[in-house]
Amino acid sequence: MLPQSIQPPMVTAKIIFCSQAHTTRTYIKKMAAFHSPSSASSRVVLLLLINFFVAAFADNFYQNCDTVWGDGRAQIHDGGNLLTLSLDKTSGSGFQSKNEYLFGKIDMQLKLVPGNSAGTVTAYYLSSKGETWDEIDFEFLGNVSGQPYILHTNVFCQGKGNREQQFYLWFDPTADFHNYSILWNPQRILFYVDGIPIREFKNLEFLGVPFPNKQKMRLYSTLWNADDWATRGGLVKADWSQAPFKASYRNFNADACVWSSGSSYCRPNKNAWFWEELDFAKKGQMRWVQDNYMVYNYCTDTKRFPEGLPTECAFANIL
Repeated sequence: MLPQSIQPPMVTAKIIFCSQAHTTRTYIKKMAAFHSPSSASSRVVLLLLINFFVAAFADNFYQNCDTVWGDGRAQIHDGGNLLTLSLDKTSGSGFQSKNEYLFGKIDMQLKLVPGNSAGTVTAYYLSSKGETWDEIDFEFLGNVSGQPYILHTNVFCQGKGNREQQFYLWFDPTADFHNYSILWNPQRILFYVDGIPIREFKNLEFLGVPFPNKQKMRLYSTLWNADDWATRGGLVKADWSQAPFKASYRNFNADACVWSSGSSYCRPNKNAWFWEELDFAKKGQMRWVQDNYMVYNYCTDTKRFPEGLPTECAFANIL
């Protein structure tokens, strides 16, 4: 549990509408104006209309994603509200967002492979294309039963990564769904777990540090065999008698600037994330996670960088 002084705020549920939302809200307002506000029956009709439109137009995987790999191992269920990826000895599976984005906040709830997940990797990331691609990574490295997952994060700029930070989680990520968020705006990249920031990568271009701010990126997620490196450096292999391995996804939300016809379109409410930065309380939460659950930080690995740590490591905590 988090210390009482930095407990995460209560999460307020919200309904995310698809592209028909504006038309829907306009129609509901007209219906509300047409009926007398004092009429109980009109309020019932209005409530039914709202519920109908929420059910009809809420974001789902059919509307927002394509299953692109796995020969049927990636499946959408429950009318588009749930997506599962599976992995067996023959193949893994994956999906991608229909849209590409240039800045945004991406939320997804995941429930990871339970039991003996050694050798498996569940990847959830934004990426552009080409030899000088940009990428923002969540990767969940499986482990033998009873041992914790490792959450691996990385940021690639212009085809170069080597910015790994790794964490244990303070809960069992296989027992239930948890929310994992990437916030990417012109000033910073923030990694969140259940609304708690675990990592910040700031835009320090003025110091010569590349930052991903020019290439559109698509959301991808895959479940694949990485037993040559994922668990204890490849010493522990996947136990295929446990296959198929399965990860589950729900509540995908991209509050983002969508790339279309050579430019990006941002929703009017983008200011909620476009200028977001960590306040004192959020910085305290991030420090608590990093002090207690970080298991690797490239910014402290002097053996890896004998000629000096990367520039951003010296300035990230003071700017």
